[in-house]
Amino acid sequence: MPFGLQPWHLIAILVVALVIFGPSRLPQLGRSIGKLMRELRQGAKEMGGGIKEGMVGMDEADRAGAPPPPPPPAGSAQGATPGATPSQAPSPAEPVEYCTNCGVKVPPAARFCGSCGAKLKD
Repeated sequence: MPFGLQPWHLIAILVVALVIFGPSRLPQLGRSIGKLMRELRQGAKEMGGGIKEGMVGMDEADRAGAPPPPPPPAGSAQGATPGATPSQAPSPAEPVEYCTNCGVKVPPAARFCGSCGAKLKD
């Protein structure tokens, strides 16, 4: 049974409800509980459907109207970016990679972008 209730638990609950509310109000109480359960289920379905529709709408909007990612910054002949100090310049041994989704510089071994979370490599 749900919630770990045994049949004798249900009987005890019904007896207590009968004593508290009386036999004339039990049918009305049962109908009220039934309506409440039906409304809760319907509300949960509507909320789940609204969330799914919103997510689908966001995905389609992202794909359709998203501008292309910005190109990586152009460097000088030595590989340094304009205005960068020598300590900020990438070393020739380490290739510089950029996220294709947001254009942020990422480490070469990264699998996901730290800024937008997009998958970088297969």
